[in-house]
Formats: sequence, C-alpha cells, structure tokens
Amino acid sequence: MTANDTMQLAYYGVLLLVIGGAMIFELAGRGGQVLRQIILWAVIFAGATVAADWYIQGNAPRQQVLDSGRIEIPVGRDGHFHLTAQVNGEEVRFMVDTGASSIALGPADARRVGLEPNDLAYIGTAITANGRVQTAPVTIDEIAIGDIVDRHVRAWVIGGDMEGSLLGMSYLRTFARVSFEGDLLILER
Repeated sequence: MTANDTMQLAYYGVLLLVIGGAMIFELAGRGGQVLRQIILWAVIFAGATVAADWYIQGNAPRQQVLDSGRIEIPVGRDGHFHLTAQVNGEEVRFMVDTGASSIALGPADARRVGLEPNDLAYIGTAITANGRVQTAPVTIDEIAIGDIVDRHVRAWVIGGDMEGSLLGMSYLRTFARVSFEGDLLILER
C-alpha cells in the first residue's frame, strides 16, 4: 500500500465517521439547529471533495500504446511519469526513472510477479534517494506493454522498504526513441 493509498484510506475513514456521526446525531434528535447545520455543511463539503477526486481520477490522462510501437505516457499529478506494464502476467506500475541504471522491483511487486524476495541472493548494493540498499539480480520472464513484449529481462530486486518499482535506463535503452513532447513521455520502437 503506497503512502497515497494510506492517505486516501484515512480520508475515507474520516468521511465515514463524519457521515455516520451526522446520521446518529440527526436520528437522536438532540442538539441545536446551528450544530446540525454545521454537520450538514461538513457532509456536503466532504461529498463534493470525494466527487471532485473521483472526477479528476476518472479524467486523468492514461498511457496509450499505439499500433506503431509508440507509447505515450502523460505526466502524473506528482510530476513523475508512471508506466503500467504486465510483468510475468501481473500488472506493475513503474515510475520511469532516467537516473536509475536498471529496472528495480520493490519487494511487494517482486512477490506479485513470482519472485520471492526472501529467497534471493542480495549480492549487490545501490545508492538511492533513501541511502544505500542491498540488491538481488533477477531475470524477469516477460514484460509486456500493449503489443510490445520483451523476454528474459535483467532486473534487480531491492532489499529494503521501497514502495513501487522503477523503470530505469537498461530498459529505456531498448527503445529507438525516448523523448518529451510537452507533458508526454514518448517511447518508440
């Protein structure tokens, strides 16, 4: 679970508490008119916030894989480019990182694609934004982005608490063209 997911879960929990509290308060028949109005406006505000969040997420641009071997990745709300790929048949969301030398799988993503982090040999080290971490070399059977399929791809599993996974230069170099067009990252084969 990412930090963003945790924050959304906490937000929805508070929203449920506010709505539930308002309902209990209203049904109990106690309290003054002003307090009921405050709670009503809090519920209306919370509902509008949830609706706006759903609208923004539903209308957020998504990556497109075109028949020509071109992948268009829009910049995310966090300012980074995120690419979703099928890794060994499982969906993995990567952050595209031109500062990373290779593909780096976080422990949770590694587990989901069939690589057990506890069974790997952590023989390497990497320096990340969070400091030095142990790394284990692995071979990914298959990475698919739309019709673009690569087999037997070298990667590393990070032996620390890294949320998500990174798509680094070793994979980006397999594309003939990596460029930026405004708020789009373009990958072409």
